[in-house]
Amino acid sequence: MKIDFEQVTVPVPTPETEHFWSGCVAGELRLQQCDDCSDVYFPPRPFCPECGHREVSILRGTGKARLLSYVINHRPHPAFDGPYAIAVVELEEGVTMMANILNVPQTPEALILDMPLKVAFRSIRRGIVLPYFEPVGDGS
Repeated sequence: MKIDFEQVTVPVPTPETEHFWSGCVAGELRLQQCDDCSDVYFPPRPFCPECGHREVSILRGTGKARLLSYVINHRPHPAFDGPYAIAVVELEEGVTMMANILNVPQTPEALILDMPLKVAFRSIRRGIVLPYFEPVGDGS
């Protein structure tokens, strides 16, 4: 799958999401954890979605995940060449996020549910890096 990063809609970091986007630039998948109930969550927000507590900490995720669900999109998109998977991955920390899966054929035979994945960061423009996921090569 070839990605034309010039055609990708560029995210705009906000005060609530700045830690996440600066983490991507640094090659880290940063999540948030509630200082009160210890819930780990994504997407970023200024309060815990579990208990509403406003004191939260930044947690560096492992970048390990598993493929939870996906749909293969066959409709044309200016940023992707050919069909591409829009996936839901479950991070090792227990939260889910949507992402694209790279470096694997975009077919049901290759995209196996529960397959181990690892985060792969790709720069799309200066200062903007997106997290994608790819299969773990050796099963570790």
